[in-house]
Amino acid sequence: MSKERRKTPSKKSLRKRIAAGWQVYLLLLLPLIYLVIFCYVPMGGLVLAFKDYTIADGIWGSAWVGFQNFKTFFSSYKFPIVLRNTLVLAVYSLLVGFPIPILFALLLNAFPKKRYAKVVQSVTYIPHFISTVVMVGIIIQILNNRTGIYGNLYMFFTGQTAEDILAKGSLFKHIFVWSGIWQSTGYNAIIYIAALSSVDQSLHEAACIDGATRFQRLLYVDWPCIRPTAVIMLILAAGGIMNVSFEKALLMQNDLNIAYSEVISTYVYKVGLQKGIGDFSLSTAIGMFNSVINFILLMIVNTISKKLTSDSIF
Repeated sequence: MSKERRKTPSKKSLRKRIAAGWQVYLLLLLPLIYLVIFCYVPMGGLVLAFKDYTIADGIWGSAWVGFQNFKTFFSSYKFPIVLRNTLVLAVYSLLVGFPIPILFALLLNAFPKKRYAKVVQSVTYIPHFISTVVMVGIIIQILNNRTGIYGNLYMFFTGQTAEDILAKGSLFKHIFVWSGIWQSTGYNAIIYIAALSSVDQSLHEAACIDGATRFQRLLYVDWPCIRPTAVIMLILAAGGIMNVSFEKALLMQNDLNIAYSEVISTYVYKVGLQKGIGDFSLSTAIGMFNSVINFILLMIVNTISKKLTSDSIF
């Protein structure tokens, strides 16, 4: 064979590859522009956390105050309240809301009649498309102690007016978390259902021949196949654990449950945009603190996962 034939074909230049598949690169350009404009450009505004911002002086002309805004937040009487509420809702949502979609996907996959399983999946998937405003409206209507389903049933069985549970702060976390689980379980289970669909059926057949029960097949065949996916989802969930739903928490707040419903995201909104306060520097510092905690938790959980299961995102 001649030397010319043994030579590997030279790689196309970047310009030629882009020219050959310009349609694909054009489609990639749109999300890239979105990412730069809405995710990377605003990061320049983080400098506000270290300044005493005024509109007249602008971002770069405002006085530099260092960590003063962080000290103001940490010394505020609101700091322990919003941190506690955020952690309670976040950890509660993670502990309850993370395993339920996995169990739901495993049960659906084990359901013998696939037609009914698809119906159940579709029904549980629909609530995800309900907007947060409508969702909170439904919660308020159902749990109203006078005109709602809860109030009418309580009156029917006891003959008395029901207690206003929406105004009881200690119940806020339960209403917040379990209504979220009802809304998101079907949607969150999709990725696990997709992972289960790729399980080799010969493994189930071999397990049946060995006399394994359906639960044993679920435990030793299905679960190991979706465990890497579950671990990755857990790491990502831990990285956003402090990002409690701003819209839902704000809409469910009232004067009687504010001590339990005020979280970091709603406090940032009130400090930065509420009439009479408008402290952009302090609100930026609070938001930056929230993001740093998320990043630290992401790194910790990713490191632990990598050591224990060898599954990680990096």
